[in-house]
This record gives sequence, structure tokens and C-alpha cells, in this order.
Amino acid sequence: MAIEHASVRVVRKPWGVADLHPWSGIDGSNDAIGELWFQRVDQDAPSPALLLKLLFTSEPLSVQVHPDDAFARSIGLPNGKTEAWYILFAAPGARVAVGLKRHLTPRDLRASIRDGSIASLTQWRAVKKGDVIFVPAGTIHAIGAGIVLAEIQQYSDATFRLFDYGRRRELHEDSAVAVSDAGPLQAQPGPRRLTAARTMLIASQHFVLERIDLSPNSNWALNTDRETWILVIEGSGRIALTDTTVGDAMFIEADRTGIEVGPDGMSGLVAYPGPDPIASLLQDGGARTAVYSPKSNEIVEVQT
Repeated sequence: MAIEHASVRVVRKPWGVADLHPWSGIDGSNDAIGELWFQRVDQDAPSPALLLKLLFTSEPLSVQVHPDDAFARSIGLPNGKTEAWYILFAAPGARVAVGLKRHLTPRDLRASIRDGSIASLTQWRAVKKGDVIFVPAGTIHAIGAGIVLAEIQQYSDATFRLFDYGRRRELHEDSAVAVSDAGPLQAQPGPRRLTAARTMLIASQHFVLERIDLSPNSNWALNTDRETWILVIEGSGRIALTDTTVGDAMFIEADRTGIEVGPDGMSGLVAYPGPDPIASLLQDGGARTAVYSPKSNEIVEVQT
């Protein structure tokens, strides 16, 4: 059991930015910051199953792919990397790439890595604030310039690059060909409202990602039986004994805590291991609670 105000690890990247406002006051003017990793305060605590990040892009990232659990374990890694993105900011014309325009054979994929044509074979799409993108392991993908996003993923840094815009970093042709599902991304279910305050964005084997929207000056109880991450994306409030605002993250492990919402309300992203949403995750101060209804296969709120 644990309730912690997450610490932040700064990761500097050539495609990063200098100004992280309003998400962080850390100065990147001397060396661009590409990622902020939220971590447990106790470095000796067991590694969590999930990793929560913020990414800031001034240039396109590499075209890359991540392994699934089976391949990762075959090369000595504990697990693969499935991830999801929530777009917090997108400049006009900002794009991401997820999947390919058409199916490629392993031979064709290898050739496209060698001649650089893989960059034009990826399926790019425009993004805007509030978009959610699910990236299963094996999906070839890239993130364009002018984006701030929150990423939730399996705790892994296993990345195989296929194209890197001339940055002269190593490409990983053999591994990329071995793990890639070299075709278009299959359609994914859209967001689903669970309660008035909860919207399920992604439900997968590895994690559930929700958005919560809490009204001004309201009080809530959060109940979880597993590791849970909360990232404040709008407004402010008090979680447990910690004042939180935009860009703050909390780690809660199999515990119960209170949320006191500020005068402007509070919205956040909540992530925890899947595959199903936690029915009793959030209870409001009006003694309304959430229960699972087998008849409708939904979470419903009832007065208690």
C-alpha cells in the first residue's frame, strides 16, 4: 500500500523543447527536454508494471516499433511495450503515424528500411487536443513535431528504430523486421463513458486508461486494488495530503485516498493494469458509488 507524489526524471532528446510550461517549470533552454518520466519516490520499491510519461516534440521522432512480451523475453527483457498516447497539445498541422498504408512482406519491409522509404509508407494522421491513440506492440509508428502528449506504457524501453531523419543513430533492421506487424492498424474501440465523471479511453490486456472530470469544490474517494497513476491535466485539487495542479502525477498502490477538487474543477488521466476497468474506482461525496451490472455489461452509479 502506498500513496506518493511521483518524482520526475528528465530525459533530454535532440527532438525536445526548451519550454515545458504549463506542464513543468524545468528549464530546457541549455539542453532540449524530450520526455519527463514519472517515477516512484522510493527508488528501492518494486518496479511498477506501467510507466507514465510526458513527451514534448519540436522535431519528428524516429519511425520505430516495440516488441511484444514473447519476443522481449526471448532476448532477455522482462516484457514488451504496448503504449497509448493522449494528446495534450497539438500545433496546427501536427501529425502522428500509426501503422502502414499497406501490408509489406518481411523482404519489402527490410528493403524499405535500407532505402528510407519506410518513412513514406507509414500512415500519418492529423491530431488535436484530446485525441487518444492506442499503439499495440508490433505497430510501426512515429510522433511528429509540435506535440505534447501523455504516454502510458508497459514499463520497458525496448525500441527498434527503422528510420531516424538523418540523426546517425543506429537502426535495428533485423529486430524491427522480426517484431513488426507490417500493415495498417486495426480499428480500435472509441472512448466509452463509464459514469458522469469517468470516461474509459483504452482498455487493453496491459492497462486501462481513463479520463476523469471532477466538478469544482467536489470531494471524492479513490479506491484501487492495484497500482494506479493519476496525472492532472486541467484544474487543481488535493489528492491525499498533496496539493496538485497541471503536470503533477500521483502513484497509488492498492489503497484508498481522498480527492478534494479546487474551485476550477479538475481533470486527470488515470491508468492502471488491465484488462478491465475498476468498478469502484471513484466515489463522490454525495455517497454515490459505482457497481458493475452483469445485465448491461456496464458500470452504473447508484445512490447508497
